[in-house]
Amino acid sequence: MIRVLVVDDSALVRKVLSAGLSSAKDIEVVGTAVDPYDARDKIISLNPDVLTLDIHMPRMDGLSFLAKLMKFKPMPVVVVSSVAKHDTETGLRALELGAVEVVGKSGSEFSTPDDVKRNLTRAVRAAAKAQIGGAGAAAKTAISRTDSPYVFKHKDHVLAIGASTGGTRAIQAVLERLPGNLPGVVIVQHMPANFTKGFADTLDRYCSLEVKEAVDWDEVVPGVALVAPGGLHMIVKQSSQKTYVRLKNGPQVHFQRPAVDILFQSVAKALGNKATGVVLTGMGADGAAGLLALKEAGAHTICQDEASSVVFGMPKEAINCGAAQEVRPLNDIHLSIIKSLGGRSIKVGV
Repeated sequence: MIRVLVVDDSALVRKVLSAGLSSAKDIEVVGTAVDPYDARDKIISLNPDVLTLDIHMPRMDGLSFLAKLMKFKPMPVVVVSSVAKHDTETGLRALELGAVEVVGKSGSEFSTPDDVKRNLTRAVRAAAKAQIGGAGAAAKTAISRTDSPYVFKHKDHVLAIGASTGGTRAIQAVLERLPGNLPGVVIVQHMPANFTKGFADTLDRYCSLEVKEAVDWDEVVPGVALVAPGGLHMIVKQSSQKTYVRLKNGPQVHFQRPAVDILFQSVAKALGNKATGVVLTGMGADGAAGLLALKEAGAHTICQDEASSVVFGMPKEAINCGAAQEVRPLNDIHLSIIKSLGGRSIKVGV
């Protein structure tokens, strides 16, 4: 049984969240709190497994409380806030501070009790399995985009990365360690539509690669990483002249759109052995079938190991189905990627 403490200043929201969560057989709401000070006391007395946390509350805002919580008593937190849902910077900041998931109070994610149960219970289950702090620290200094310590033999290859819970920090940790002249990169991170552009912009500030939210017909070229927009599947296609992405609607796969499997299967079909596939931390099984398709097409395949994963769901499923050729700690995955793409070390500035 997953024990949850609900923190929100609205009595109505506390009631709705508690009812939605309690309807799940594996979740018990052990208490509610009206603000962070109340939450602090109830965390001590009730010892919950997961905390749901609002952003705008009296006496202390949710982000300030989250920062203090992760410093003094790290625990799985799901941010539930209309502010975080519609303010990309706030939502991404919550994830950066250590929140496992961000769920919106308003709009399609929160419009009916069934929506509450489906979206919030999924997030709480993922949080309950999370290893807080398990994503590893991202590199602090990015390599200049003009100088790279590597040259690449396989410039026409493509790197495909898929992640979910804990993936924002994991993807940053990998990309920050990759040089700016890397062959083209395509990424699916399970995120709401309004988050992916801000996520891409954040990565772009700290990585040697240029990182951008993908636009339909974008070319996949060296030095650029394309992040699939939330709400749309991204597929890779190849013509005689170029490799490019298409964005499309369509049914969710593994309850996700974009889905990692859709991306990986398209890369396997378009590029075959001219690809490297990577599955990082995440809840569920998305990416396993796609990574197997890549492996069977001759691509190189890598999974994040359990110890460094926030949630060892997606990598575990891919490993169990025989899709992974390598299983590596997060902080070493960039080395496997560089090797698989034919990277050769050179001296810079000589």
